[in-house]
Amino acid sequence: MDAYQAIKFLHILTVVFMAAPLYNLIVVNERLRFGKAPYAVDCYFENLIKTNAIRCFVFQLTALVTGVLLLPLGGLPLSALLTNRVLLAKFLLLLVLSVLLSYVHLGVQPRIEALLSQVQGNEIPPEILQKIVPWRVRRKKLAGFCLFFVITLVLLLRIAKYSDISTSSESPANGHPAGWQRHYNV
Repeated sequence: MDAYQAIKFLHILTVVFMAAPLYNLIVVNERLRFGKAPYAVDCYFENLIKTNAIRCFVFQLTALVTGVLLLPLGGLPLSALLTNRVLLAKFLLLLVLSVLLSYVHLGVQPRIEALLSQVQGNEIPPEILQKIVPWRVRRKKLAGFCLFFVITLVLLLRIAKYSDISTSSESPANGHPAGWQRHYNV
């Protein structure tokens, strides 16, 4: 396996691991099944969501780095990230995902945790729960948007596969895979 294929495998694997919004939605919906849950259950679910966010940052950074590495390894200039519509769409969706995750991790999650830190005993008082619910609803909606963006990224990955330069035969005339200008609108 050459460097291009190894980086491409890591890139695709990373996108698969970016399914964290799906798992966060599952966790949030499982939490609802408990109804009025003990404080320990709420802390457990909040910790799951918080650690998934950290993993997602790592996956997003890995997707960005491997995606950029694929360009020169595939014989493309780095400018293809901005000139190719599929690559540009993938890049912009990744940025949107990063911004949404940052908002949830740095804005919404700390507010939920601050409210939970006020709990004394095994049950969350109704007045604190009343303040937590809107933040959880917002987080759940944002996780749904993130899941939509991840699915869109996967679909764009499939679209890019059909115009992938690695599937073309090598053209001895210019050293680039045959048809790479047509596929990447260069």
